[in-house]
Amino acid sequence: MKRRVVITGIGTINPIGHNLEETWENAKKGVCGIDFTKQFDTTDFKVKVSGEVKDYDPEQYLDKKEAKKMDRYTQFAVIAAKEALADSGIDIEKEADPFRLGTIISSGIGGLKTIEDEHNRGLQRGFEKISPFFIPMAISNMAAGEVAIRTGFKGECLSIVTACASSTNALGEAFHAIRDGYQDVVLAGGAEGTICDLAQGGFTVMKALYSGDDPKRASIPFDAERGGFVMGEGGAVLILEELEHAKARGAKIYAEFVGYGATCDAYHITAPDPEGTGAARAMKIAMEDAGLAPEEIGYINAHGTSTHLNDAGETKAIHIAFGEHAGKLMVSSTKSMTGHLMGAGGALEAIFLAKAVQEGFVPATINYQVPDPECDLDYVPGTGRVVPELQAGLSNSLGFGGHNATIAIKKWVE
Repeated sequence: MKRRVVITGIGTINPIGHNLEETWENAKKGVCGIDFTKQFDTTDFKVKVSGEVKDYDPEQYLDKKEAKKMDRYTQFAVIAAKEALADSGIDIEKEADPFRLGTIISSGIGGLKTIEDEHNRGLQRGFEKISPFFIPMAISNMAAGEVAIRTGFKGECLSIVTACASSTNALGEAFHAIRDGYQDVVLAGGAEGTICDLAQGGFTVMKALYSGDDPKRASIPFDAERGGFVMGEGGAVLILEELEHAKARGAKIYAEFVGYGATCDAYHITAPDPEGTGAARAMKIAMEDAGLAPEEIGYINAHGTSTHLNDAGETKAIHIAFGEHAGKLMVSSTKSMTGHLMGAGGALEAIFLAKAVQEGFVPATINYQVPDPECDLDYVPGTGRVVPELQAGLSNSLGFGGHNATIAIKKWVE
């Protein structure tokens, strides 16, 4: 018998908030977290804007010596996981078996800033004089490892790397691990911290990034004037828990995690399949996994990157997956507020979806102005909506390499 899985803890640090409460309030207000980049000098760069974590001081959250041994992405993961665990009320000392507690925290890129910094140091001083912490700071699994070390979770500890689908895959695999009886609790999500010269240069020469000078018209998913995504950063972690385990300890429940679908376009290294068939199939699998009919889905938190190909292709995929019901769906991209957190994006957007079904409020696609004939759905433009009847929704993530992942979350009812 398949077990039920619920969300009992949430933590995040991102461009519109340093915790869940601040993040959700700003999402409801439609706050734009995109601004001119401050982490490095962009004078000689075409791209001037990003979605940075504002006023970030790691020493507010971490011991100074510890922070120096962590890449920025790992810091974000540890901060988000700490909040999620505290929010859940789980006491590791009261858990009968720590090997039933897992950690699946992903990153699309890992410690790229550390790689950049240590390579520069090696060129200046010699490569045998770089930091002894270089390797553990740079590798993409270290966020998961650091979180497990700090929490005492001894079950499966994984980092799934599927570009911008990474943390949605992490959540989906965590869901299946609990549902199928392998784990009782999993800390799942993602983190990214790659707003640096090397990443910005790499995405710019791909012509993937917005290169204008107006932060309010930078990340405009589904808008006819969209011209590239905006790099974001941060961490987002959720506690997924088996229902009876949660009930036994009197846990509060945000929402029920009910479905997961994953496919591959097998089409191109960076471009999505313009026909949208892979993304459509991921949505269908997630709904089938959840036992939900298309008509029961009221909202989709779209991948919605503000690139021409993604937004048009995802719109087509939604039409394929939902048929006539597509026109009745609310579809928004919260990347309009946060930018694209890449490997952490899916987990942050899962948080928005969980809060949307919990409170009956759908966040907007802000700064949307110019309709595109290729993007003809209800994108909740400008202002979020109170929707008390909202019962279930999906969140999509589509990554370079053709990775498609969709999760389904349902309103919790006793």
